[in-house]
Amino acid sequence: MANEPPTITVGVPRETFPGETRVALVPEALVPLGKAGIKVLVESGAGVRAGIPDKNYTDRGGEVADRAALFGRSDIVAYVRGLGSNVTEGAADVALMKKGQTVIGLLDPLTTPKSADTLARSGVTSFSLELLPRITRAQSMDVLSSMATVAGYKAVLIAATRLGRMFPMLMTAAGTVAPARVLIIGVGVAGLQAIATSKRLGAVTSAYDIRPAVKDQVQSLGAKFVELDLDTGASEAQGGYAKSMGEEFYKRQRELMAQVCAQHDVIITTAAVPGKKAPILVTREMVKAMAPGSLIVDLAAERGGNCELTKPGGEVVEFGVTILGPENLPATVPYHASQMYSKNMQTFLQHLVKAGAIQLDLQDEITRDTLVTRDGAVVNERVKELLSAA
Repeated sequence: MANEPPTITVGVPRETFPGETRVALVPEALVPLGKAGIKVLVESGAGVRAGIPDKNYTDRGGEVADRAALFGRSDIVAYVRGLGSNVTEGAADVALMKKGQTVIGLLDPLTTPKSADTLARSGVTSFSLELLPRITRAQSMDVLSSMATVAGYKAVLIAATRLGRMFPMLMTAAGTVAPARVLIIGVGVAGLQAIATSKRLGAVTSAYDIRPAVKDQVQSLGAKFVELDLDTGASEAQGGYAKSMGEEFYKRQRELMAQVCAQHDVIITTAAVPGKKAPILVTREMVKAMAPGSLIVDLAAERGGNCELTKPGGEVVEFGVTILGPENLPATVPYHASQMYSKNMQTFLQHLVKAGAIQLDLQDEITRDTLVTRDGAVVNERVKELLSAA
């Protein structure tokens, strides 16, 4: 017994956010984690909504427990949505947490900094995966990119299903069917996946982004890049994200975009700025200019929406145009979304745990940037600034 290597226990609770079907770790992650000195404890039923029964975990060396036992025995708790991105339901877990425990997941501290303060007061060390730096070493941990890939793919499928037209051009005995015209606004990871999926379905696809640097990426996927007469020199922030611009910029952008929107049957918007309300890119007047039967899928709905008329989580019909504001699209593809998220989580755990112990190397920017709370305090500078402002 004395010669057994040290182990860290990671608990995977069942997600409590309404409609959340993903799970933080899938059974395939247990073997490589075991080699790193990490034992996995799973709450009963945690993977069921992603099509993963408890037996799949136990077959790979995992153990199943109830929620209270899981929190009581775990050194690390691995969430998809932890407190911050699950404010209401997630609050119940705070009473189960113990001082010195580590919490990892999507915590959304830039939007809900008070939740970070709550975690700090509970004495836990917390890491928010949204804060991962966009560097090469962190790519395999990048949950935002993984989930944006799923969302971009699913948005196009929703559009193809709801649009009263077919996407591809078809030549039939009854004549030629013209292809649908799709515009993607925002060429991040979600936008690129939406472009690729739209092209595969046969639509005439165009894309717009305030960052001119993405033009080559758009064209490499076979889509047309829409260029507007705007000064975009300061449009890209550190890490490759789109930067929030001034209202005068957005006003001019909306004027130029009105004509572009009127030429398309489907608009998919994906423009979001981390920790901030999404910019309005499609106004009421722009919707009015679109043909009846057109469709807008707003992937920024959770951040307020890129369309002025978007109802987050709902559906609106104005001027004959249907505007969809889907929330948490990755949860509608839980099996593969969980696989992708799990791989990101697995890699982050392997980065954090060495020789069966948590190693907090604050000289490493992955560890430093994602660390939100420690020793009873909020330690992340960005979150501390938000708390001070509040």
